Amino acid sequence: MPLAELTALLLLSTASSFTPGPNTALSTALGANLGLKHALRFVCAVPVGWGLLFTLCAAGLGAIVLAVPGLRLAIQVLGVAYLLWLAAKLWSSRTLAQADMARLQVTFTQGVALQFLNIKAWMLALTVVAGWLAGREDVLQRYAITLPLMLAFGFFSNLLYAAMGSLLRAWLSGPVVDGVATAQRLRWFNRGMAVVLVATAAWMATL
Repeated sequence: MPLAELTALLLLSTASSFTPGPNTALSTALGANLGLKHALRFVCAVPVGWGLLFTLCAAGLGAIVLAVPGLRLAIQVLGVAYLLWLAAKLWSSRTLAQADMARLQVTFTQGVALQFLNIKAWMLALTVVAGWLAGREDVLQRYAITLPLMLAFGFFSNLLYAAMGSLLRAWLSGPVVDGVATAQRLRWFNRGMAVVLVATAAWMATL
C-alpha cells in the first residue's frame, strides 16, 4: 500500500475512532459505573464486532445493505432503539451499587452485536472497503494491513474512554464534597451520558 494511502487511512482511523460515538459513550459510562476491569469486556467486543462487520462488507455484504433500503432502515431502527434502551438504564441508575447489580452490564456478545446495529460502524466499514480494497489487485494484502490497524484504533480509543470513566469513578464514589452527595453526582453524570446516547441515537437516525 502506498504511503499516501496509508497516511489517509491513519487519519480516517484516528478521526473515526477517537471522536464521540455510541461505543465511546458506552465505554466511558461503563468505566465510571463498573470500573475499568468490567468495561474491558465491551472495549474488547468493539474491535471484534467491527472486524467481523468489516470482513463481511469486504466479502460483499455491504453492497447488499446499500442495495436494500429496507435492510438499511432496519439496522438504523434497531440501533437507535438499543441506544435509547441503554440511555434509559443509565438515566435511572443512581448509585454504584445499582450499576453493580447488572443494571448497566453489557456482555461481550452484546458489545459485538451492537456494531452490527451501529450505522456509523457500517458507514466506516463501507468507506474503508470502497476506498482501500474494492477493485484492487492486491486486495488480500490490503485487507491484511487494514484490518489489524483499524482494530487497534478501535480498541485503544475505547480503552482510553473507559480509563477516563474509571478515573471519575473514584470521585463519584468518594465522600460528600462541597455539600454534594455521591448519589447526586453519579445521578447527574449518568443522566449526562444518557443524553449523549440519545443525541447519538438521533444523529444515527439521520444518516
